[in-house]
Amino acid sequence: MLRFLAHRLALAVPTLVLASMIIFALQQLLPGDVATALTGEERDPEVIAFIREKYHLDQPLPVRYAYWAGGVLQGDLGVSVRLQKPVAELVLEKLPVTLELACLAMLVALAIGVPMGILSAVRRGTWLDAAANGVALWGLSVPNFWLGILLILLFSVHLGWLPASGYVPPGEGLIDNLKAMAMPAFVLGNAIAAVMMRHTRAAMLGVLGSDYVRTARAKGVSPLRLVLRHALPNAAIPIITLGALEFGQLLSGAVLTEQVFSVPGFGKLMVDAVFNRDFATVQGVVICTAATYIALNLAADVLSAVVNPKLRRA
Repeated sequence: MLRFLAHRLALAVPTLVLASMIIFALQQLLPGDVATALTGEERDPEVIAFIREKYHLDQPLPVRYAYWAGGVLQGDLGVSVRLQKPVAELVLEKLPVTLELACLAMLVALAIGVPMGILSAVRRGTWLDAAANGVALWGLSVPNFWLGILLILLFSVHLGWLPASGYVPPGEGLIDNLKAMAMPAFVLGNAIAAVMMRHTRAAMLGVLGSDYVRTARAKGVSPLRLVLRHALPNAAIPIITLGALEFGQLLSGAVLTEQVFSVPGFGKLMVDAVFNRDFATVQGVVICTAATYIALNLAADVLSAVVNPKLRRA
């Protein structure tokens, strides 16, 4: 296991470097000029030249990347040209919001998707299976922004139960915080629950048809114990992997959902940075997201080995 972890960590470094190089190069394809945009309407040539020199915009692309990479190695992700704040500080400001939203959305997805997938596999061919597949198809088909708008109309405009938008930190009121996060968390969790249900159902069907499950059933093992003790642990590996990938996607920022509900997370930060050509912020968010994906994949592999003893022996 230690050798496996060391191997995965060794692969993480070139992966992060390659991801940073690709996004750094792609940003140069965005239209417009950063220095010109920052000078406003006057566009004084001396001011433009000063900005170009300050942010190394007058240097070739490889030199600019070397400046940025050198700062990252020292823990400096750069400075936001729009907000004039360190990118690391912006990331730390938005990370708790996105992390809370991602955790709540995953709780919704797991609470809906996994039980529905298990029930659909155990009751295959019945009306429960058809109903679960219908709910999953609905979750996959409904756009997040459309569902978010409908929830706002119902629970905020007509019923007045939940706030339509905004964010309340947990320290200022836990109940108000949960009310503000309830609808965006459900919107994101609904889509993931549909995918989780389909993967859980497929994994459980494969395990329930195996020889050892038929043997346990012939020995008189109760259906509940058969599912929870014998089938689910062996079907959990694809579920864990999918959950890690979906959680990483949530941490990268749910752009449309955060825009609809005005949640000040990674997604909104990224959109504002792209529109304002704030390259340092985009680069910082992307590198943090890539590192999160790698860490979550590694955690999923470790958790899969904990759940399945055969992987530990391998």
